[in-house]
Amino acid sequence: MESYFMFRNLAIILVAAKVCGIAARKCKAPQVVGEIIAGLLIGPSLLGWVEQSDFLVKLAEVGVVLLMFSAGLETDLKDLMKTGPIAALIACAGVFIPLACGALLYMAFYGVAPWGSEEFYKAVFVGTILTATSVSITVESLKEMGKLKGKVGTTILSAAIIDDIIGIIVLTFVIGFKNPESKPTTVLVNTVLFFVFAIVVGFIFYKLFQYVDNKYPHTRRIPILGLALCFAMAYIAEKYFGIADITGAYVAGIILCSIRDSGYIAEKMDTNSYMLFGPVFFASIGLKTNVESVNMGILLFSIAFVAVGLISKIIGCGLMARLCKFNGLDSLKIGVGMMTRGEVALIVAQKGLTAGLLTPVYFTSVIFLIIVSSISTPIILKILYSKDKTSPA
Repeated sequence: MESYFMFRNLAIILVAAKVCGIAARKCKAPQVVGEIIAGLLIGPSLLGWVEQSDFLVKLAEVGVVLLMFSAGLETDLKDLMKTGPIAALIACAGVFIPLACGALLYMAFYGVAPWGSEEFYKAVFVGTILTATSVSITVESLKEMGKLKGKVGTTILSAAIIDDIIGIIVLTFVIGFKNPESKPTTVLVNTVLFFVFAIVVGFIFYKLFQYVDNKYPHTRRIPILGLALCFAMAYIAEKYFGIADITGAYVAGIILCSIRDSGYIAEKMDTNSYMLFGPVFFASIGLKTNVESVNMGILLFSIAFVAVGLISKIIGCGLMARLCKFNGLDSLKIGVGMMTRGEVALIVAQKGLTAGLLTPVYFTSVIFLIIVSSISTPIILKILYSKDKTSPA
């Protein structure tokens, strides 16, 4: 009988997300902000109407995969090639600065740890959590404003993908140093192999889809096959290469972004995401939050953790963007666009719990960072873009 609760939970999530999304728009904030707040309201922290479940977790995962697939479909490949080297530099700065700042923050609260000690690895791991970027919320916000395409939007997308790859490599190195059985070099090899695989398979599937698109233009079989490619690439990335599934989904979108009906595929994906998977994903961020176990010490650490997490990304990515000849306002947009945390930060934190590098109580700090960054990023981006309404970026 309990299996039927999933239908009740979905009904509550969809209604709450829609109502709060409309309220957010009325307040001149992006709809995703309202959907996140909806999850917080109906979750265990406040009303307690809906609790996180494996079913909702899986739906949310599908949601973020579809969102990244759509982002890939709407990417201008020429712009991506132009921004690739710059995005790599921005991503490197966006990993190094938060990593160092996070480790220093932990040591400021709990004392300087000697090199190679258990506390030293815990400090470095706190920094590792801060390296992750969740571009999905930024993508949705940029899409709402019509700013996803262009140099700034594409740079944020590219840098975030590279950022997550570097972050996963850093995570593996940290765990590898603590656990001699782990082999950090394997991740480097797997990452290279994945992109070699993506180039070869991508070319084959691009030609195949181009043929099907020319023979059966604007038919439903094209988005169905595109969705199958999205899920297949997400699975292959995780299963065989240890790369985040969202990276595989984004690559699938890139493969198809240049075919004639890429816009038609994106339109069909947006329908699924808007109706069900998107609201569940964004609401799930709020659902994960439970403030009952928070004491004053954790609260102070969480406040500092959130502040360092946001500021370090803005400084690292924004400063590097400025060095790469972006103007001041666009550099700030890139820094702000890169400061969101989400599913990757949660995955990293979970890995830390398993490896003994993070205690469960600090998971609350990660949730706070995700919520604050997820809510503040779209709002700040909207303010920044309002300052240059004539800019195509």
